[in-house]
Amino acid sequence: MRFVLLPGAGGAGWIWSRVVPLLEKAGHEAVAVDLPADDPDAGIPEYTELVLAACDAGEVLLVAQSLGGFTAPVVAQRLVDEGRPPLGIVLVNAMVPRPGETPGEWWEAVGQEGARLEAARAGGWTEGVDLEAYFLHDVDPAVAAEGEQHQRDEAEIVFTTPCAIEAWPDVPTKVIAGADDRFFPLSLQQRVARERLGVEPTVVPGGHLVALSQPAAVAEALLTA
Repeated sequence: MRFVLLPGAGGAGWIWSRVVPLLEKAGHEAVAVDLPADDPDAGIPEYTELVLAACDAGEVLLVAQSLGGFTAPVVAQRLVDEGRPPLGIVLVNAMVPRPGETPGEWWEAVGQEGARLEAARAGGWTEGVDLEAYFLHDVDPAVAAEGEQHQRDEAEIVFTTPCAIEAWPDVPTKVIAGADDRFFPLSLQQRVARERLGVEPTVVPGGHLVALSQPAAVAEALLTA
């Protein structure tokens, strides 16, 4: 089986660098796709083609982090239409789109800001979105420092590109949610997964960048997907 791993905003496949060796050790292929996040002309259709190019193995499981949740179902539907459906989709701390929704519309539609602020007040961290407080709070500083060279700003075009599906693809779908995610709080992810997919998330320890902070927990959850 091949795990095709999609990154979130910033497009760096490196986000999966601590998970890939664990999947390979278990006897599987794992391909972390780099996406041209800072290309002003590259939106979800362009991302889709790049991910499809990595899906040339017989059995493929699509795994998407955060913003990657908008590309994964489009790729899955293309594979279904081509007669080679993926084994499934696994969403990791991910945005779950409705058909035709854009990433820019998603935030208000699911109430992300309200959920984030409520969690911040309850948890005692800053309400302003801060890199350290919301993304790196549980990531080893050495790992975070290594990641600086890989990250890019996400071009605006992606947030205006609709998720071009008519319905969620008819493939098994699993949601993995970090118990300590401050950006997409667990309660938000649970509600969205139930409302939009009818599934109950698998909860693992870790924050939004859980693949960096808790790679063993993520790999275990993927291997049982």
